[in-house]
Amino acid sequence: MQALSTVPPLVGDLAWPAKRRKVLDWLVHATREERFIDNIFVELCNRLMEDGVPVARSTLHLRTHHPQWLGARILWKTGLDKADIQTFGYGIEETERYRNSPIDQIRSGVREIRWRLEEDSGETYPLYNELRSEGLTDYIAWPLYHTLGKEHVVTFAADAPGGFSDEHVAYLTDLLPALALVSEIRLKNRLARTLLETYVGPHASEQILAGATTRGSGVTVGAAILICDLRDFTGISDLWPRDDVIELLNGYFDAMSEPIARHGGEILKFMGDGLLAIFPLSDPMACRNLLQAINEAQTALAALNEDLVGKGRKPLGYGIGVHVGDVMYGNIGSRSRLDFTVIGPAVNIASRLESLTKEIKRPVLLSKAFVEMADCGNEFESLGSHRLRGLERPFDVFGLKEHDKAAVLSPA
Repeated sequence: MQALSTVPPLVGDLAWPAKRRKVLDWLVHATREERFIDNIFVELCNRLMEDGVPVARSTLHLRTHHPQWLGARILWKTGLDKADIQTFGYGIEETERYRNSPIDQIRSGVREIRWRLEEDSGETYPLYNELRSEGLTDYIAWPLYHTLGKEHVVTFAADAPGGFSDEHVAYLTDLLPALALVSEIRLKNRLARTLLETYVGPHASEQILAGATTRGSGVTVGAAILICDLRDFTGISDLWPRDDVIELLNGYFDAMSEPIARHGGEILKFMGDGLLAIFPLSDPMACRNLLQAINEAQTALAALNEDLVGKGRKPLGYGIGVHVGDVMYGNIGSRSRLDFTVIGPAVNIASRLESLTKEIKRPVLLSKAFVEMADCGNEFESLGSHRLRGLERPFDVFGLKEHDKAAVLSPA
């Protein structure tokens, strides 16, 4: 049974300009404090219904600059309090479903698509049958223009008999420039946040967006520090094809990074074939989370090594140094080029411990201070005192117990 709009029609043409002006004023001026475009979009659709426009389904298709997602679709339907947001990975444009859709046609340069769903005139796209099965009667798609040639898509579908009237279509088209402006602002805000999260991590990105942008700005925080480095990468990069080296590095960083992020750590820097991560001590479980991340990373690296051996390659070796202490967390660099990172003696010690793994052939070395704070002495054994480069006194070092060496899935 076809769903019908319950919104009463407008009386007289004179009502349209006043209501349209009211929605435009709201869209441009009253949404300033709303951060997310999906919330604005839901409110817009509800206001359209209140004004007598029989919108029962609407979508925004936005291109995003994200390392994983090409874009996102924001879907609203009658009765939904929140929009349904679906992300799409790279390669979606090569799929049959995308190519056989009105969105692809809009992307190819068509300025408007209109399809009367009440008329069974031979569907060009499977979407039209789906919309008709939902009781919808009319469908319109338009490009949504952002600056510098960026183009997105907005669609509206009606549920009233006869679909959208000419007045409805004129009402909607008048809203498009304002919707484009409002959506571009939110998309650029999200883009800035995404890029910062991608390159400096979620916590550092929040600090930067909150105003920590001047050289020397920062705070002192207590943190468990992890530094990891890949072994013999120079030899690999000299002998392997470039694309194979990049694929190897990506696989290695995935194995290390995903457990770190999953357990509350933050990767501040990729350093060629190494990485620097911290687990802030504001979380009482920071040290235990770091150990769990290392354990899961070793499991992932074992799977990666198994795949490499299966391809006739040598397994990867790595070294991990772990320490705990206060670090300066903030901006350092030149006047025009800054790096948001951590510095301090505690970072240097973690780095020296990572280097020591090469000498004593243990893949994971931890400081006594970390072992005591994590209360994990029963899981590790003392390897005695060792000289660390740049430090005057010997340093107590811990590693996996002898009977746990089987858990070390790749040699240092």
